[in-house]
Order: sequence, then structure tokens, then C-alpha cells
Amino acid sequence: IFGAAGMAGAFLGGLLGGHIPGTILMITFALMMVATSLAMVRGRRNKTAETRGGDLPVVKVILEGLAVGLVTGLVGAGGGFLVVPALALLGGLAMPVAVGTSLVVIALKSFAGLGGYLTTVTLDWGLVAAVTAAAVAGSVAGSRLAGRIPETALRKGFGLFVLAMGVFVLVQELPAPAGTILAVTAAAVAAAGA
Repeated sequence: IFGAAGMAGAFLGGLLGGHIPGTILMITFALMMVATSLAMVRGRRNKTAETRGGDLPVVKVILEGLAVGLVTGLVGAGGGFLVVPALALLGGLAMPVAVGTSLVVIALKSFAGLGGYLTTVTLDWGLVAAVTAAAVAGSVAGSRLAGRIPETALRKGFGLFVLAMGVFVLVQELPAPAGTILAVTAAAVAAAGA
């Protein structure tokens, strides 16, 4: 259900993304990364919010899927930095289950978002093939390591990595004084989170 709703949102996001300036998309993407990373480092407030058998809140799942799909289709990301937190923090899934589930959802949403973008842009298929090959190799290596790392460390490490990448993108996109101030602030937040 989450994946189907995400596909619809991602296709719409892909249609809209082709008409928005790249700088605005990158800044939006980076701000979402920073916000998501802080939520991942902090973790769930209610530790007992594990999945409940049988009573799936379908409307909530559809709305979350549409929202995450729209955002990930809009900014051109596969969505792992939003899907994993949505499944782990909002859905109550354990981190390894959230990661595995997100891979299926990301594949569905990525194809839908690509469909939206192909209506307005042309892709460099050589670059697509190179990045895809590297991503597949990284995924295989990551899946072998996943069961050996404690869930809390995996969640916090993922959050800090996303924070670093979000700050890097913001520093690249914002003018010099704002980028420097942001880098110092983010370093302080990362140190506090760690």
C-alpha cells in the first residue's frame, strides 16, 4: 500500500520536478536530508510503537506514501533517506526490516518518478549505467554488513551520514557566508547527536 501510494506521488513529483529550477530542488533536498537525519539520530520517542498485528491504518499509510513519493519524485532521490525513517519512526518497523522494505518501495517509486521525468528531460544513459552498477555493488556489500551492526548504531550512523550529506549539499548551493554558518551549526548538531 505504501509503495503504490508512493508510486503515484513519485510520478506527480517527477512531472513537477522538470519545471522547477535545479538550485531550488537541491536546497529543498538538502533541508529534508537535515531534518530527516535529526529524526533518525534522535530515534522514536515511544519505543513500544512496534508494528501491531492486523490493524493497519490504511489512510495514514496512503497519505504518508503519497507525501514521501511526491517529495522523492520531486527532488529526484530514490527516497531511502525518507522511506527508511518513515517506516522505522512512523511505521514502527525495526531498522533492518525498514531497510529491506524500503528497497522494494524505492524500486517502485523510482520507476514511477523516472516516468514523470522522462516526459520533460533526456538522460545520460552511460552515466545512469555507471551509477546503477556502483549502487548494486554497494547494496550487496551493505546487505552483508547489515546483520552484524547493532540497530541503534545503524540508525544513528545512517542519520549522521545523511546529516553530513545534507550539509554538504547546502554548503555547495548557498552563498559563502550562509554556507559557512550552516557548516559550523551542523557540526555542532552532529557532535551533540553523536
